[in-house]
Amino acid sequence: MRAFRLGQAVAGHVPAPVGRGLAESAAVTSSRRPGAAEWYRRRRMIAHHLARVLGPSGPPVGSLRMGRLVDEAVASYARYWAESLRIPGRSKRELDAGITYDGYRHIAAGRAAGRGTILVLPHLGGWEWAGTQLAAMGHPVSVVVERLEPDDLFAWFVAFREKLGMHVIAAGPDATARCVAALRANHLLCLLSDRLIAGTTGVDVEFFGETTALPAGPATLALRTGATLLPAAVYFQKRTDGHLGVVHPPLGLDRSGRGLRADVARVTQDMARAFEDLIRRAPTQWHLMQPNWPSDPR
Repeated sequence: MRAFRLGQAVAGHVPAPVGRGLAESAAVTSSRRPGAAEWYRRRRMIAHHLARVLGPSGPPVGSLRMGRLVDEAVASYARYWAESLRIPGRSKRELDAGITYDGYRHIAAGRAAGRGTILVLPHLGGWEWAGTQLAAMGHPVSVVVERLEPDDLFAWFVAFREKLGMHVIAAGPDATARCVAALRANHLLCLLSDRLIAGTTGVDVEFFGETTALPAGPATLALRTGATLLPAAVYFQKRTDGHLGVVHPPLGLDRSGRGLRADVARVTQDMARAFEDLIRRAPTQWHLMQPNWPSDPR
């Protein structure tokens, strides 16, 4: 926790391009350092996921090119932290200038419908910029976050995100009820949904060519409440501090007549396909460093 507080203090006194460059260079250098066992595992997992995204039908990826792609992914992850720690205190004008949207009309339509809007996102790019900017626009934004250990670190993260203007819902026994309440209040509910958190219910889907489980929560909430369900991602713009928010059209929530479980499975599969499209746009901005498929190295 001390490191995050120090990073936030330093970030506020360093020009954004300088801070970003230092963070990216330090992360890539540290990840390649001999003896960095944890980074070795992370780099190996990043390479495994990149190979899955690029797919067997694409051109072969040699070890040198894969090494460069992994470096890009590590740098992107460092940029996420360097940037996030700088967001508090940004003016609405700065936030607005730092992002453009492709598909914002889907957010506006969801808000107008009045039953809440669920934004489902992969761990891609810099989503917290968009969350902060949408809150500054006057949209109430709620976000479900995974609990961290120790408790004081988790408390710091909750306070940090609330400082960005978001309502934080901790994953746990009462999370579903709080999500339903947020949707009834017509919030934008942000759910990072490209991996299954321990203790949550999953649905088997085909995701990048192999069966794995993704969270059942987004589809279940949307089907039960009538909320608009929007796959989305926020990409870093290279060589600038800008972002591109991409919002897909709403996923279909028509009931099939075969029961809620079947409908949840269908909608979650549609979500997985949307995630494939979003991730393929910028695979080195996908910050997934954990095993996510049965065949992944453990």
